[in-house]
Amino acid sequence: MSEIKKWYEKQGPQGDVVISTRIRLARNLPKIPFPARMSQEQRQAVEKAVKKAVEHGSAAIAQSLHYRAMEDVTQTEAISMVERHLVSPDFVTQSKGRAILTAADESISIMINEEDHVRMQVMMEGMNLEKAYQIASVLDDSLNSSLHFAFHKTLGYLTQCPTNLGTGMRASLMLHLPALQESGTMNRIAGNLSKLGLTLRGTYGEGSNAVGALYQLSNQVSLGLSEAEAIANLSTIAMQLVEEERKARQQLAQDVAKQDMIFRSVAILKSARVLTSEEMMQFLSNVRFGIAAGLITDISYDAVNALMIQTQPATMSLLHGGNLSAPERDVLRAKMVVEALASK
Repeated sequence: MSEIKKWYEKQGPQGDVVISTRIRLARNLPKIPFPARMSQEQRQAVEKAVKKAVEHGSAAIAQSLHYRAMEDVTQTEAISMVERHLVSPDFVTQSKGRAILTAADESISIMINEEDHVRMQVMMEGMNLEKAYQIASVLDDSLNSSLHFAFHKTLGYLTQCPTNLGTGMRASLMLHLPALQESGTMNRIAGNLSKLGLTLRGTYGEGSNAVGALYQLSNQVSLGLSEAEAIANLSTIAMQLVEEERKARQQLAQDVAKQDMIFRSVAILKSARVLTSEEMMQFLSNVRFGIAAGLITDISYDAVNALMIQTQPATMSLLHGGNLSAPERDVLRAKMVVEALASK
């Protein structure tokens, strides 16, 4: 049997700029307090109800999900889930009364008792907003048939945070924007996007930095417009950003100093013996820029995208047998990168 390929090991549409798509739906059960005010007994009741709804749901994709109680997950596994974008950083700060269901290819995850009772998300490679939403909608309908999510005819889906009222949907794209970042225009762009009902955040969401020039672009407004309208708006603005990045890239790629930085990054990644996570992400970002600019032809987006996830500290430790010290990780990371790029 061939190994299941994860979403982050593949390149999708507009893959030179758009690394991934995420659709997240926030839902709550009726007549039960929001997670911030729930008792332990209520948490357990929600966890049990959602697990049963998934296992007996009408959608085949729901029935194929794997269940884990977060109390049974090690700290390394939990942090790796954040690195692989399966869960939010907040979700792993507390394990009691929380659980997760995931697909084998990690394209689907359901967080139970995070900020809301249920948070479903679908991840896909590249720009795949419509397809990801279709999958999320099927999953939503399957669970709603037995859980009957809390819904108000005026406010829409009821959520713990008022900013999620309405559709309860957050659609987001992970963008690689090294040229725009280097141009120093990101603050201006973020400000303009805010006026259009969109937000531009760091790699792991609110409050995080843009590691390796990776940014999350997502809808900010979920009340007063449909899912289709939100997705169409995000898609239109995202394509404008994609074109801006391509134009800025074209100009920057002519700079000899930038070219030198790109080829030095390739040389280091192919021969390094020690690599910190920060160094690797910056070098891979430079290489990804070089691929997009047509300067590098022997390395694929797939290889770079996979390394950006697989060599993160906790994920790497998990793949190679447990807890590793920082120096051990740096040596192993270099070895993994060298081996991955050896035939590229």
